[in-house]
Amino acid sequence: MSDVLTATPHRLLRTNEAADWLGLSGRTLEKHRTFGTGPAYRKIGGRVVYAMDDLQAWADRGARTSTTEQAEAAISAARHQREHRSYLS
Repeated sequence: MSDVLTATPHRLLRTNEAADWLGLSGRTLEKHRTFGTGPAYRKIGGRVVYAMDDLQAWADRGARTSTTEQAEAAISAARHQREHRSYLS
């Protein structure tokens, strides 16, 4: 049998499919996309799609072995990262 026929196709998932695969809501994944904290995505026509490899790589950034482990690349919450300003100074 040919390697081409036995190879797993590179699958692209729409937002809700990708969110289900990650165990998130579609809205949470949309927020991550808006704030730039989510996985890489592609626009094909007017549709947003995610490659499974990108979803896995993004999820792997959150891998930990201990609650005390300090990580360089953690997954941020799906919100805008604002500067902390002191209005008292």
